[in-house]
Amino acid sequence: MNPSPTVAVAGHICLDLLPVMEGRTPLEPGKLIEAGPVSFSTGGAVANTGIALNKLGVPALLMGKVGNDHFGQILMKQLRGEGLEAVQKMIVASNDQTSYTIVLSQPGIDRTFLHCAGVNDTFSMVDIDYDALKETKVFHFGYPPLMKKMYQNNGEELFRILSELKKKDITVSLDMAYPDPDSEAGQASWKAILTKCLPMVDVFMPNIEEILYMLDRPLFSELQQKGLQCIEPEHLTRVGDNLLGMGAAIVGLKLGDNGLYIRTTESIERLKQVGKGLGEDFANWLGRELLVPCFEVKEVGTTGAGDCTIAGFLGGMVQSFSLEKTVRLAVGVGACNVEGIDATSSIPSMEKVLQRIERNWRTKPIKLNLSNWISNTTEKIWIGPKNLNRMGES
Repeated sequence: MNPSPTVAVAGHICLDLLPVMEGRTPLEPGKLIEAGPVSFSTGGAVANTGIALNKLGVPALLMGKVGNDHFGQILMKQLRGEGLEAVQKMIVASNDQTSYTIVLSQPGIDRTFLHCAGVNDTFSMVDIDYDALKETKVFHFGYPPLMKKMYQNNGEELFRILSELKKKDITVSLDMAYPDPDSEAGQASWKAILTKCLPMVDVFMPNIEEILYMLDRPLFSELQQKGLQCIEPEHLTRVGDNLLGMGAAIVGLKLGDNGLYIRTTESIERLKQVGKGLGEDFANWLGRELLVPCFEVKEVGTTGAGDCTIAGFLGGMVQSFSLEKTVRLAVGVGACNVEGIDATSSIPSMEKVLQRIERNWRTKPIKLNLSNWISNTTEKIWIGPKNLNRMGES
């Protein structure tokens, strides 16, 4: 008998179409760009995070929605091909279009996406089987900006979903996505939505670009002009303060090549509200500020890197790892992701990721001014000025 799912993953799911693009010829209107074969891959937070968790050895239940069309059939076949019995709670909507994304990923050039939201726009509270969550420790919801009902009416449907989960003592995790600024999602009041929803969110792990767009447009615009690599540690601290003040207990900001920034609440009462996913080692997770560098790998593609980083983080949490071990596992899984062209094919078991880390896996230099941070050379982690214990000890 397979173990009961430890983590449930819900939200956005799609089929990714990934043409091989070996050259670095820029995409220009009217120009023929040579491409290689196209591969189909599961995409979106449900597939990326859910499959990565299962590959790590953490049983995950998938709760997404597809159409009963050709793309939906391909997507469901690929999910079953991963050996996932957890697809039993996937919904196949008979008269709707499956979401798809065409991923244009050229070596050394940031990805371009052509996306159709499809049936994700109809996903709502009734699509979640709450009775199936009895053994679940963590519920992860991904990409509400790509799901119309999640941002309409100031996020009321998303709030209802998260509130119902917190009644069950389940640890709630949330990830975002960067919306097209000119779209309805891009024009939504994300600050108001997050103000309403974050008190229900225990683990919040957006990337720095999308959260600055949602909460701090002046800084977002300034950094867009200079390049997001010009972000400073004080910007991260400011965002972390803001998100913790809005109600989140654990904040992770994905920084691309600069790694993963972590802040946790200084309130023991709030930490104890995190629920079943955290365990009992509250002292180790209380009042922390860490910056974790990326591991060096030969990059093939970056599709799903953020989702896999989250899978590593949640996997470490449910194993009751220390925060230090959890964050290093998270960036380790993210590093394994970029060694493959798609989101999950290069994800190994958790044991293999941890072995690679323990064998002195080299890290990339962090291109930030960390003059007032402390380097923990044993863990290869930087400890920030907001960390309650500046020696980094729990």
